Amino acid sequence: MFVDSHAHLDGKQFDSDREQVIERARAAGVRTMVAIGNGDGPPQLDAGVQLAEKYPFMYATIGVHPHEARLASEHVYSEMQRLARHPKVIAWGEIGLDYYYDHSPRDTQKEVFVRQMELAGAAKLPIVIHCRPSDKSENAWEDCLRLIEEQWAPKGVGGILHCFTGAWIHAKRALDVGFMVSFAGNITFPKAQQIRDAALQVPLEKILIETDCPYLAPLPHRGKRNEPAYVLETARKLGELRGLSMEEIGELTSRNFYNFFKITEMDENKVPAR
Repeated sequence: MFVDSHAHLDGKQFDSDREQVIERARAAGVRTMVAIGNGDGPPQLDAGVQLAEKYPFMYATIGVHPHEARLASEHVYSEMQRLARHPKVIAWGEIGLDYYYDHSPRDTQKEVFVRQMELAGAAKLPIVIHCRPSDKSENAWEDCLRLIEEQWAPKGVGGILHCFTGAWIHAKRALDVGFMVSFAGNITFPKAQQIRDAALQVPLEKILIETDCPYLAPLPHRGKRNEPAYVLETARKLGELRGLSMEEIGELTSRNFYNFFKITEMDENKVPAR
């Protein structure tokens, strides 16, 4: 049993064969998938909800990605508040900071990040964090973690560092304020030793796995479109690092997922209790 805790299944990359992609994942043992709801950014806000409504084994998130922070408005915030009440929405995200592409001004990214943390706290939804520093500095990590510690930690709701790319010091700060750490296919990349080093230190009960599909396909699929079935390769690599089988990693990360989101019955026809 495996859970893909972060998948962009609404993407146009899946328009021609989305059903077959989902069927392959289920056949591979992926029991649950989380459809990330950023879509192409505002005004589209329900990309994940639409999929979760169609498939009983999917859950959804909502949120404005830092790339599209410049598009946030009061109408957008109001619409997300409405969507947050949907029974299959289990988290707010992905949100955070991206200093690599800078598609939105950094001050705007910070403002929208803080505002969404306020809304997520009111909705009692965990947050899913995107954090990508520039090539020249780690400022995004410092700014992101500082804002989480100041603005989010007091709410006591926790969250997920999605597609973790930082160092152990970054993971540790997030773990200290109730976060899970999610690893993706890039943990298999030859130059990703920093990620593997962190994965050796994160407590097993705090680990999740994801694909971030259609991006970051793991070895041996690197360079191709990623899909939820490939989450098994991330589990395989984590197993190699931690002295466990792929199946054991699948079981424990699935258990971590259900425990974190308080899904008390692992029944795909149930909605999570909140």
